Amino acid sequence: MAEQDAKAAHDGAGHRARLRQKLADAGGEALLDHELIEYLLALAIPRRDTKPLAKLLLREFGGIGGLMTADWQAIARVPGMGDTSVAAIKIVQATALRMLRNDVAARPVLANWQALLDYLRADMAHLGVERVRVLHLNSRNMLIRDDHMGDGSIDQAAIYTREVIRRAIDLGSAALILVHNHPSGDPSPSRQDIDVTRQIIDAGKRLNISVHDHVIIAGQGHVSLRAKGLL
Repeated sequence: MAEQDAKAAHDGAGHRARLRQKLADAGGEALLDHELIEYLLALAIPRRDTKPLAKLLLREFGGIGGLMTADWQAIARVPGMGDTSVAAIKIVQATALRMLRNDVAARPVLANWQALLDYLRADMAHLGVERVRVLHLNSRNMLIRDDHMGDGSIDQAAIYTREVIRRAIDLGSAALILVHNHPSGDPSPSRQDIDVTRQIIDAGKRLNISVHDHVIIAGQGHVSLRAKGLL
């Protein structure tokens, strides 16, 4: 048994060395999805063959996007995942989101729209529940606060006009961008999405707070209510 364990460890080390060399020579694009997760897990669980676990995680969460956005508890419930390996996944997600959010904050949001969409898709497109966030902008359309207003169920999260406007007053916001996701994968706006957006627009007008857009993020893409002529 000891000889078998030693051989497995040796084979695993050799495999990781080949992945590392592939990464060094050709970059991350040279690695398959499961190889990326496999190598990441190997850093957290160095004495274990992490390939089966990587494949299991990708199946469980439907790919890298779903895995990275899954909550800590959901990932920890997968057999073989402990706090250290879950932390490895979540720190990669946090780093990626920080980079994307910094890109958004660096320039006026309306002139940096693609960077905003990239950030929102990375954070929200694969979530299993609806999430509501409000982006608060100053008079130069620079991001001053990215407010996570709350999560809901698989098909509903409430946006309350009074809470949105009160928060905008507290922050001195000149403009807002409303954002939420559709876990179904279809970004098409509902009647409720349109109605609540118009209510917030009307409330904001009385206080000189503009609503630039309401963006719906989903696995199949995104919808801008302004681009659709719905505001």
